[in-house]
Amino acid sequence: MRIPLMRQVAWYLVFAMFIIGIAPKAEAGFTPSEVIALSKVDRAADLDRVQKTLETKMIRERLEKFGLTQDEINSRLARLSDQQVHRLALQLDDLKVGKDDALGVIIALLVIAILVVLLLQLTGHRVIVTK
Repeated sequence: MRIPLMRQVAWYLVFAMFIIGIAPKAEAGFTPSEVIALSKVDRAADLDRVQKTLETKMIRERLEKFGLTQDEINSRLARLSDQQVHRLALQLDDLKVGKDDALGVIIALLVIAILVVLLLQLTGHRVIVTK
């Protein structure tokens, strides 16, 4: 049995999966308003959080490659205002050092494989692998 417009539907699905695959991943989140951020600034807690992040091995090695010593880093942190330190501490959550969403890639590949198998079944084609 021949399904009408199967070739056009197949090409449409290929094109749609390509467009979906190249679309950038978007993340959303709440951002605190400036009034709230300015009123609840705790410099000591924010500095502690920033210091803990700077003490990680990967970041410390990267800063050493830039030629910064620990004293220079501490002096630059001391020169920041309370709002700047607070903003820096809030942005530490956005750091994704060495993290990648491998699960999303695996799921996308499985969906593509299922669609290919489904299209092959619907069109009646057979794939024969020989040595």
